[in-house]
Amino acid sequence: MMLSSINNDIKAKMKRLIEYIKDVIGLEIEIQPLTRAVTDKFPMYLAEGYQWRKMVLAGRPCILAQMKEANAYGIAQMEKHFDQIKKTTQLPVIALFDKLEAYLRKRLIEKRIAFIVPDKQLYVPEFLIDLREYGIADKKKKSVLTPVAQQLFLMYILDKENMHQLENLTFKELANLLGTNPMGITRAVENLKFHALIEVTGDKEKFIRFMTGRQQLWHNAVQQNILINPVLKRVFVDEKPQGVFMLHSYNSALPEYSDINPTRQEYYAIEKNMFYALQKSNALTNANKYEGAYCLEVWKYNPETIVNQLFSNTRVVDPLSLYLCFKETQDERIEMALEQIIEKFIW
Repeated sequence: MMLSSINNDIKAKMKRLIEYIKDVIGLEIEIQPLTRAVTDKFPMYLAEGYQWRKMVLAGRPCILAQMKEANAYGIAQMEKHFDQIKKTTQLPVIALFDKLEAYLRKRLIEKRIAFIVPDKQLYVPEFLIDLREYGIADKKKKSVLTPVAQQLFLMYILDKENMHQLENLTFKELANLLGTNPMGITRAVENLKFHALIEVTGDKEKFIRFMTGRQQLWHNAVQQNILINPVLKRVFVDEKPQGVFMLHSYNSALPEYSDINPTRQEYYAIEKNMFYALQKSNALTNANKYEGAYCLEVWKYNPETIVNQLFSNTRVVDPLSLYLCFKETQDERIEMALEQIIEKFIW
């Protein structure tokens, strides 16, 4: 009876895991016990210390490992264990937990140890590219950061002095800070959580907690290729719109943060809703895609939000949004200027 109960519990856990992964990445997965022929190659303490299973995720086989006794091993021990199993099987190892404390999640991410907590979090850095190729989560919006999520992320990265204490603000306070509504901030939080950049704490009032330090967060986001170019499109005009405050952007802003010289063409960032309102009222002079005295960069989020909170004395867009405007550049001079931005604001 006891054995039957244990087996039913294991089956229930595996069913829950399968349903969770299908919900998150939209894929069917296969899980089966690791054969004796494989586990016999493991040292006795490893063979007995974990429940080992083989899983096929996004077409790639891997090893699923769950400690038989919760918290039997520390993170450093797990890292050594998984390295040993990977050398033996030539397969990546993913840790499975029923639940996991926030500080342990943070340590696992810092060590780049793949793990799954069903209904909570999926972190498998080795498979990120493969999963994207499968169109992870039909929810395309989750494949990159949403505009509001990116604003929140960049504000945290740039606020090195922690002036705004974002982790101590309620969702409503975060929404006010970013100039969005409660639904917008909720979606942004879910988006950041999906990409393992934050977790959510609290019961009645909820708060965000970033998973690692700022440098590692930036590294993780860049590695996942989830940061978006804030520019929706560029439109040239012969005159600047009257009565509209705009920040310098693109090549007009780069000299503010680097040694590069300014160009003749003037660039300004404008939030998309403002742009469309001007367009609707015929306030744009000779708007076109090719040339003009001024180039308006239509942004997916308000270029003034981060600047108003952190760089109030400047007339250019924030440095990291600017950096992301040049995601596809192959100009060596600009690449050197971008390196200066990273050196100054990340490292």
